[in-house]
Amino acid sequence: MWEKTVRCHQLNKAFGETAVVQDVSFSLPAGQILALLGPSGCGKTTTLRLVAGFEELDSGQIEIAGQVVANGRLHLPPEKRRVGMVFQDYAIFPHLSVAANVGFGLKKNADAKRRTDEMLIMVGLDGLGDQMPHELSGGQQQRVALARALAPDPAILLLDEPFSNLDTSLRAQVRQEVKDLLRQSGATSVFVTHDQEEALFLGDLVAVMHDGRLQQIDTPEAVFHQPQTRFVAEFMGQTDFLPGQVAGDGLATPLGFLPQSTPLAEGTAVEVALRPDDVRLDEDENGNGRVVSRQFIGIAHIYEVALPTGHRVHSWQPHRYNWPLGTAVRASFRFDHPLTVFRGETAV
Repeated sequence: MWEKTVRCHQLNKAFGETAVVQDVSFSLPAGQILALLGPSGCGKTTTLRLVAGFEELDSGQIEIAGQVVANGRLHLPPEKRRVGMVFQDYAIFPHLSVAANVGFGLKKNADAKRRTDEMLIMVGLDGLGDQMPHELSGGQQQRVALARALAPDPAILLLDEPFSNLDTSLRAQVRQEVKDLLRQSGATSVFVTHDQEEALFLGDLVAVMHDGRLQQIDTPEAVFHQPQTRFVAEFMGQTDFLPGQVAGDGLATPLGFLPQSTPLAEGTAVEVALRPDDVRLDEDENGNGRVVSRQFIGIAHIYEVALPTGHRVHSWQPHRYNWPLGTAVRASFRFDHPLTVFRGETAV
């Protein structure tokens, strides 16, 4: 097995005068799942299509299972790249049975039926091979598309917004099923999504894109807790930015002193990125803030607090704390993990 199933080096693609993918590089170890995450128009789907072979590179290089498949001069078509694809709308053939759909990409020989039966069992559709796609639920159709893509034993599986067509109530269940199936098959996978929760749940690695560029690629925990750019910090969750100034062995901020050292000189202006779980609140008539809004999310409230400096921070609090607007509170840092500090657009 190749140490790295996919290597993409400085991929570039433009449509006319518009640069859509710019200097994108990443490697994906065999058997791992990469979530390619970003807002609409960021270049993530084009990157996926470049890997699949549906778009041609302007420059750069793509290597799959040790074979160069594109480099700006060479362009192997999708069918010669050992790539499996699950499309956003599944692209299941409505006139073919479930079994015929799953076996569509296989050579018509004695092994094809055995492989089709194996895939139907793996995705939990054993006994449904003779049914037609319209007789299946949305989640079952998703599994048919997955089985069809995995049947030829591709070197890499590519999934384009695989859960966008599912109802919210079904989405969580199906993505758990898909994750289990990918683990069971050992497939190396890249999937595109604009849903942060989905990326954090499914990805062994998360790659965040913005304006055609790869902002950060790392484990889900690192991307969420140690964002390397201001865009990643904002995109990966509700984030407030508080001004600060390097002072001794920490930072002076409107929320108080943060005992966290940085490599910057005394007096350097910075910003501290705060998520709602980073801010502690206590009801206090002599506190440093007042509740100005409250969002109930079932298991908790997210409070917005105005500080005397005019800055605002958000705080996650258990649902039992039911403070009305205008309540005087004391806001402070939780200090349970290091916070990300920015100077300009990049983390210190």
